[in-house]
Amino acid sequence: MKIRTRYAPSPTGRMHVGNLRSALYEFLIAKHDGGDFMLRIEDTDQERFVEGAIEIIYRTLEKTGLVHDEGPDKDGGYGPYVQSERMKTGIYMKYAKELIDKGEAYYCFCDKERLASLKTEVVEGKEITVYDKHCLHLSKEEIRANLDAGKPFVIRQNNPVEGTTTFTDELYGDITVENSQLDDMILIKSDGYPTYNFANVVDDHTMNITHVVRGNEYLSSSPKYVRLYEAFGWEVPVYVHLPLITDENHKKLSKRSGHSSFEDLLEQGFVTEAIVNYIALLGWSPEDNREIFTLEELIKEFDYHRISKSPAVFDIVKLRWMNGEYIKAMDFDTFYEMAEPYIKAVITKDLDLKKIANMVKTRIEVFPDIAGHIDFFQELPAYDVAMYTHKKMKTDTASSLTVLKDVLPLLTEQTDFSNDGLYQMLLKYVEEKGVKNGYVMWPIRTAVSGKQMTPAGATEIMEVLGKEETIARIQKGIELLENA
Repeated sequence: MKIRTRYAPSPTGRMHVGNLRSALYEFLIAKHDGGDFMLRIEDTDQERFVEGAIEIIYRTLEKTGLVHDEGPDKDGGYGPYVQSERMKTGIYMKYAKELIDKGEAYYCFCDKERLASLKTEVVEGKEITVYDKHCLHLSKEEIRANLDAGKPFVIRQNNPVEGTTTFTDELYGDITVENSQLDDMILIKSDGYPTYNFANVVDDHTMNITHVVRGNEYLSSSPKYVRLYEAFGWEVPVYVHLPLITDENHKKLSKRSGHSSFEDLLEQGFVTEAIVNYIALLGWSPEDNREIFTLEELIKEFDYHRISKSPAVFDIVKLRWMNGEYIKAMDFDTFYEMAEPYIKAVITKDLDLKKIANMVKTRIEVFPDIAGHIDFFQELPAYDVAMYTHKKMKTDTASSLTVLKDVLPLLTEQTDFSNDGLYQMLLKYVEEKGVKNGYVMWPIRTAVSGKQMTPAGATEIMEVLGKEETIARIQKGIELLENA
């Protein structure tokens, strides 16, 4: 049987990292075995619908390379692929009424006041109302009278109160629950829309979905899904429930973390390929210790049986490292295209921005890091003359002052202000003085940058700054040292 998976997001805003991981794993499971990956929009919760969210879903899938074989824009014969459009066909009400005829569901006409009077239970930290099956016992005549009178209703699943229900998850194995724990969940809401849970089951079956991949927060709902499949006489799909993604403090990844969505990460200067690579490893590991994968390599290597049951920690430090590896591996033109806006946000002077970009390419992990590496090109920062003293270079303020004074006239006379020309001129000075390179280069680099750490050496910096600015900064260094 051909594997068919689906990514079924709700259009409620930016794509959460957990949702993107689900989409990625569903894509990889399908593509690993030559199957189909489908996009289905689940918009039955109209209260949570966010304008523009569907566009975000399409944009994210396109950027990440998770190309769907079927969806609202690619009819593969199982449409419509948007639940609100599917609802108009009457599909959900049709199947709900089929369950009613089988005794597996029933109309419920209870009003808010009666529901509020029912007892509550705490399930997985949440307080829920346990329905008492009151409307299950209504006669056919009472039901018909209520319907004819236009009385508001929901349709509830009729779960047994005795015995057990067992289902199988590919990661967690067989899971058995007491039927007494299964509430009669609502299938059709009072507005006529199906609930998320019911629509999922109907859509997955009618669209021939073979593997259902989702977060393990749905484990507790799965027995109800299984009972629906069994009530209809349908084959239960393969379930793969994914581990929770937590932050560094082992708390559920939330919007407050600042990096909970794909677009958050893009805005923070992460590269799409690195994000996809990193998210693939949030709960899954290959047979070896390899960490860098292209999407094509992930398709080849991905085995969902190697997904862990343990929570996956979203380590922003690890992601930054991985992102830096991707930046290092980029061809320069691609890197410059992405880096240019960050450089221009800092440097407004007429300088060679490509040379500056080349200096930082191997030194940054995310693009916003660029600013801290290059800001001195725009303006010499205020700095402490103590920076001239460097034990390893064997320099101090006195020796640095001597070097800068000696070098100033040489720079004034220098006509070749290229990196090579400047280096050869200073190398000649080093040889004449009988000192090591660092003894000369350290004070010059300090004077022209005002920083202890720079993305390039003294001569590379001077080449970009140009002769006039370099001389002005050397003169400033002399002045500061003399005053000190």
